[in-house]
Amino acid sequence: MALELYLDLFSQPCRSVYIFAKKNNISFDFKKLSLLDGQQYGEDFGKISLIRKVPALRDGDFCLAESIAIMLYLAEKFKTPDFWYPADLQQRARVNEYLSWQHTAIRMHGSEIFCLRPVGAGVDVFEGRPKLSAWRDRVQEAIGKELFDEAHQYILGAQESVKSMDSSKMQVFKPKILRLFM
Repeated sequence: MALELYLDLFSQPCRSVYIFAKKNNISFDFKKLSLLDGQQYGEDFGKISLIRKVPALRDGDFCLAESIAIMLYLAEKFKTPDFWYPADLQQRARVNEYLSWQHTAIRMHGSEIFCLRPVGAGVDVFEGRPKLSAWRDRVQEAIGKELFDEAHQYILGAQESVKSMDSSKMQVFKPKILRLFM
């Protein structure tokens, strides 16, 4: 059985797993889930992720959730280059330190864009945000523009997707997202 990754590319943790696997030429079956459609609550997915969260991995009979755990598993199983997850104990500790910090210090603020930025056709999330634009440029340079665009096509096209989406779906998530920032 091939390695399976259950992902919704609207989710930043899912995009990080997707980019990591693609950048390291790790072969996987992409199992697309829609969080907005509640597909994570389906009976079949509950067998993959008991906590019903994406990203999720299935490698034969072994299932794993949480983006950081998945990337560490992939790094070790597929023996990715040392700069991803160094063998040196102290360098690895620095990577672990960052991974522990980023999850609450950086990642959660990415959702603000859906609640605090006007949504509509033609809105460029990078416009007027030089630090965000510089981040995009650094990531594109590091992983390649093609992979960046592939992984982010859903989220960068979200303005149009959200505009055409049943507004009740977004209303379910908006209070949860806003609660994180209060």
